[in-house]
Amino acid sequence: FDWDEQSKIVGIEIDQNKARLLGLNSQDVAQVLNMALNGLAVTAYRERDKTIEVVLRADLPARTQLALLGELTIPTASGKSVPLAQVGRVRYGFEPGVIWRRDRLPTITVRANVYGNIQPATVTAQIEPLLVPIRAKLPAGFRLETGGTVEESAKGQSSVAAGVPLFVLVVLTILMVQLQNISRVIMVLLTAPLGLIGVTLSLLLFGQPFGFVAMLGTIALFGMIMRNSVILVDQIQQDIAAGRSEWEAVIESTVRRFRPIVLTAAAAVLAMVPLSRNSFFGPMAVAIMGGLIVATLLTLLFLPALYAAWYRVRPVETVSTVPVPA
Repeated sequence: FDWDEQSKIVGIEIDQNKARLLGLNSQDVAQVLNMALNGLAVTAYRERDKTIEVVLRADLPARTQLALLGELTIPTASGKSVPLAQVGRVRYGFEPGVIWRRDRLPTITVRANVYGNIQPATVTAQIEPLLVPIRAKLPAGFRLETGGTVEESAKGQSSVAAGVPLFVLVVLTILMVQLQNISRVIMVLLTAPLGLIGVTLSLLLFGQPFGFVAMLGTIALFGMIMRNSVILVDQIQQDIAAGRSEWEAVIESTVRRFRPIVLTAAAAVLAMVPLSRNSFFGPMAVAIMGGLIVATLLTLLFLPALYAAWYRVRPVETVSTVPVPA
């Protein structure tokens, strides 16, 4: 922890009864001690363009030898002086040399290193149940908090969560402008969670934590998935407007858009490969890579099936004619 060994101190315990009899108080004694030991600027001497302060303080032995501290004279209200030992007692002890503060509160920070492949968030989750009884026994005014990377990740997540309502509103507005139909917008939104399957599998496979950067990668992944869904839904509508039946439009659009969607997804995945080895951006790259691979394959299967089920699309029945012999 960051509170090192305590420092040696010298304190003065004032006998208030004796001090009052002599017309003194603690502030008077403190001022005399401060003047004798540290010095007090009583005037200034001007020499050409420089101003030199004249400091009043005790001589060197009185300032450096603790044995002489009790003999320091204190002027009284009557004009006489008494030694410090007559109104107080010199006390030796220890106190913290540095008081660390956090949010203007005295704070003791306990640090630890994490070894191996285990992540700080995992260690924190294991330790948290053990801290519950300790928190319950803390006196009033004391609290136990978790810091480090876990705290910073929580701060980042809270800042991102504050912008989620605006993010959702903008996405819905853009989708409504593009698709111009609430049911198609809902279908596109339903494909976004498909990426969570790949994100979970890839993070578990590569042993990466779902921290702040991984969360940012997942949010970006949602946009990539919905982009593919918009392309596919829009192609279906274009084929229907061109005169194809709904069944043919669903099948033909999926086949026609298969190569562009897969190629763009592959380009995005390959672009994340160099970042996957980075200690900071690694979780984000792994989340995008795994989520996009799985979501792209599932979207090409899930969205056409959802569209057909949503609009009750059925195969076109072909009518065959049998020639009747004359």
